[in-house]
Amino acid sequence: MSKKIIIISGGEIEDEHALSVLNEDDACYVIGVDRGVEFLYRHNIMPNYIVGDFDSLNPEIADYYRNETSVPVRGFNPVKDASDTEIAIRLAVTLGCKQMVILGATGGRIDHLWANVQCLAIPFKSKIDAVILDRQNKIRLIGGYTVLKKDEMYGQYFSVFPLGQDIFRFNITGAKYPLKNHTLTAYDSLCVSNQVDGDEAVIDFAGGIVVLMETKDI
Repeated sequence: MSKKIIIISGGEIEDEHALSVLNEDDACYVIGVDRGVEFLYRHNIMPNYIVGDFDSLNPEIADYYRNETSVPVRGFNPVKDASDTEIAIRLAVTLGCKQMVILGATGGRIDHLWANVQCLAIPFKSKIDAVILDRQNKIRLIGGYTVLKKDEMYGQYFSVFPLGQDIFRFNITGAKYPLKNHTLTAYDSLCVSNQVDGDEAVIDFAGGIVVLMETKDI
């Protein structure tokens, strides 16, 4: 299978941006998630898998994939212990991907967004490069020393937030707002909207997991 899997979830999708991401790699696997399948159907893109409880997918589209294609469709009871996106992420990990891009994971309900961010820990713990993307944001998890090159940034800003615990001996160098040996607590907004000052910035810390967001104004 492809080393790269793109998950199309059921949040807000900006068609032009999503199509550009899909066109970057014609060999990638695609997993459609519940209402995200409508985007694939609309653009005649055949996914490799479809998962979800289908509580928000047009029933006619669900029937089309079940009855008129060979795409594996994995349906789940809406009363379950994991979100549709988490199910898709775990499937992608099981399939052995090395890179995961999740589209349609932002916008709309904030509880869904936050659940999707936390679910990035699943591929992270399996050493899979996973990101949530929309046209304004790139979200990933990091576990230590990370270099941000200005000319490779997704946008001009970066923000960092601890995931689930305080982060000790936290350092940012080469940025507009540097930090040295700081304790980054799990409940403040200190590290919102920083910028790379020169060619690159470095984030480093002693342990734990940090949410790194690269963002831009549109």
